[in-house]
Amino acid sequence: MTGIDRRHVLKLGGAGAALLALPRVSLAQTGVPPQHGLSVFGDLKYAADFAHFDYVNPDAPKGGRISYTPSQWALNQNPNTFNTLNTLILKGDAPVGLEMVFASLMTRALDEPDAVYGLAAESVSIEDGGKTFRFVLRANASFHDGTPITGEDVAFSVTTLKKDGHPSFAQGMREVEGAEAVGEREVLVRFSGTQARDVPLLVAGLPLLSKAWYTENPITEGSMKKPLGSSAYQVGNLSPGRFIEYERVKDWWGNDLAVSKGQNNFDVIRIEFFRDRQAAFEGFKAGAYWFREEFTSRVWARGYNNFPALEDGRVIRFELPDQRASGAQGWWINTRRKKFADPRVREALIHAFDFEWTNTNLMYGSYTRTSSVFEGSDMKANGPPSPAELALLEPHRAQLPPDVFDAPFVPPVSDGSGKDRTLLLHAQRKLKEAGFTVKNGICHDTEGNPFTLEILDDDPTFTPHVLAYIRNLEFLGIRGSFRVVDAAQFNARETGFDFDLVPRRYSMSSSPGNSLRLFFGSETANIPGSNNLSGISDPVMDELIARVIAANTREDMNTAARALDRVMRAGKYWIPHWFKGTHWIATWDVFGRPDIKPRYGLPNDSAWWFDTEKAAKIGIRP
Repeated sequence: MTGIDRRHVLKLGGAGAALLALPRVSLAQTGVPPQHGLSVFGDLKYAADFAHFDYVNPDAPKGGRISYTPSQWALNQNPNTFNTLNTLILKGDAPVGLEMVFASLMTRALDEPDAVYGLAAESVSIEDGGKTFRFVLRANASFHDGTPITGEDVAFSVTTLKKDGHPSFAQGMREVEGAEAVGEREVLVRFSGTQARDVPLLVAGLPLLSKAWYTENPITEGSMKKPLGSSAYQVGNLSPGRFIEYERVKDWWGNDLAVSKGQNNFDVIRIEFFRDRQAAFEGFKAGAYWFREEFTSRVWARGYNNFPALEDGRVIRFELPDQRASGAQGWWINTRRKKFADPRVREALIHAFDFEWTNTNLMYGSYTRTSSVFEGSDMKANGPPSPAELALLEPHRAQLPPDVFDAPFVPPVSDGSGKDRTLLLHAQRKLKEAGFTVKNGICHDTEGNPFTLEILDDDPTFTPHVLAYIRNLEFLGIRGSFRVVDAAQFNARETGFDFDLVPRRYSMSSSPGNSLRLFFGSETANIPGSNNLSGISDPVMDELIARVIAANTREDMNTAARALDRVMRAGKYWIPHWFKGTHWIATWDVFGRPDIKPRYGLPNDSAWWFDTEKAAKIGIRP
């Protein structure tokens, strides 16, 4: 099985896109006429008069429904249950998908690495050397109650989310100095002038909030009241812990926009909640939901055997390419805890995990080992540093381990036995170098305390993988345990950094910017709810992150990212897992989809459609 897209921070479309995957605007664009789109280095695939994105079917029929279980989420969303309909703050557990309710100023094109185009905003101008962005709103943009989206609403959204919103908003908007309405349809957003280049785009992707509604219903309050939105969908039927439905707004103001053509085709998007994966799979087989992206290799290899609906063609299976950078998946080590402070200890923990045995015996050889946070991209470091990388690293030589200046750290390859003595003896040596001792078969830290280690999760699917790992930890004298807790407790412990190891996949943008600070920067290491799970606080990494953000060309960005990757990997902050380059898809055969799948996403709930003829053949009604 795999944890791909489990416990990772979501790259959302529309309202949520800014949180992690937003492009960085090139300040070279300052002073040019108003633009219909923005990208990192100023290049846009689509001209101002484009008709629709290439990866959609502009004639896709509307109607029907799609239903699925969560595989991606963000902010305070919980894939197993929910107790609030406020996803904009840290408090509570919100349902997955609430971002679909909110429109944003601009929205993502999934066939470009980092371009956004106008949604509620018809244009944007960059002024004052990049310190001011002027957004002009569409005249017909409105909230679901019919009230117009005004400059005051946009200014309120920026100010409120920075002050009272989820830490992911606040951390990303520190360099936002203010926002002010200029008449009904314009808003000026002012920045410090030293902001990361993706921060203006973070603002472009923020959820747009109604000032009137959120004055009456303060954002700081958790509530089951359905939020007033402005996007193509609104909250419909729901049952906490069971399901939530998002209903298409048929007279939505954005229906005829080029960025919307061929999208938002389902009348209902229904998300089903299950407390464990096996129950979810059985639900799919019973027809409780109709779309499933499979993340468990055992189920993909064997679970569909003797499945009558698959055998008679009512259910189909296929693979689609996943060409995105795969990011970094693994068990992330909480370095705030003294026992994990020494990187030699963390290296020992990495050597104790036998990926080759796990892949062969538990995952049907389906995966490749992860080694880099930029896996699958040109930002991944390989071989010795290039001269350009050395130029960035040399000023910090005294602060860096020598191996940063050699080939980057790569997780070891075992003999596949499940207990490779060579790797385990290496782990023992590293523990001894760090001052740990073994007495009577028990490893003790530098203060004489027994070395214990707990892996925390809210999903038991990892149990065989964890138990195999714990057996190797026992060889080192480390007493390991696997703790599976309910979703609410997991969320509380993760956001409060009350763990030893937790699973997470960081899904990287093709043009990373301020998100790197949120993931790996010192400033977020001790902010509750931040995505810096390991508590990384390294001034050299901070400097290199700044270099990535400030790069003026993609080549310079890649160079800085590779230098950062070397330092990150030398720090050994996580026990790397695995990745694969395809999406495993199973559906009840009721959907149509475009011929083209965009490189940077799988828009099954936005660009696919319900095919009434297919559905009729297998006895399913919309």
